[in-house]
Amino acid sequence: MLGHILLISAQVNSRQGVPVLEAVTFGVVAEVQRAVSTAFSSVSRVAGGYVGLRNLKSTNQALTRQLEAAQVELQQQRALADRTRSLEKLLELRDRSNLKTTAAEIIAAGASPDFRTLTIDKGTSDGIGADMAVIAPAGVVGRVVLPSKRAAKVQLLIDRNAAVGVLVERSRSQGVVTGTGEDRLSMEYVSGLADVIVGDIVVTSGIDGIYPKGYLVGKIESVEKGGGTYKRIVVTPAVDFTSLEEVLVVLTPTPAREAAEGSVE
Repeated sequence: MLGHILLISAQVNSRQGVPVLEAVTFGVVAEVQRAVSTAFSSVSRVAGGYVGLRNLKSTNQALTRQLEAAQVELQQQRALADRTRSLEKLLELRDRSNLKTTAAEIIAAGASPDFRTLTIDKGTSDGIGADMAVIAPAGVVGRVVLPSKRAAKVQLLIDRNAAVGVLVERSRSQGVVTGTGEDRLSMEYVSGLADVIVGDIVVTSGIDGIYPKGYLVGKIESVEKGGGTYKRIVVTPAVDFTSLEEVLVVLTPTPAREAAEGSVE
């Protein structure tokens, strides 16, 4: 019966003039082809998407590496520009002064808060000696206390044991600035009658034999009457000791030191 049906279907035409068996077979095969095509298309889309994601990931990684390299280069250029500006200021200071100086780079800082020091990369082989003044474009930094052959330790002006003879630039009132171990200085031995006000500029007097005369120490922050005959004065340092990178060491002895050495001879 099945064979007869197949033979009849092969001989009987549909309304479109196509044998019924062929139409039925085409319909079945077409559905199978549709399913297979749909399946292949889905697989192809998934594979294409996976490949695209891999390529996108690789591209993103490459761009990220390029961005990181550009950021590192930008930081290097910025650091170089900052160092160039710092050296330019140092050269300007050396050119303005009539002193013989040598530039030095800071290579370390004191670890103890009780002793405010830093280490520079110049020593006795560069002509550095004890009690030589150390300055920066902003003002006085301190003095050399322990030189070695290729390095030297510098006592900062804010160290508790540091002191420098000073005078008020406006009124020429004299005194001594001492370190406090913190970020402020104390100006001592200033008479209660001295003309000193907040905002006055304090400079080196040159009488201590270490620091040349006229170099900026700081600005008066507050003035109070002391318990005795002297005023209690707080001075803000001119130098930001936390941002120092390069300094100048003064090789020329001060007139006071030359006079002292001459009298000893």
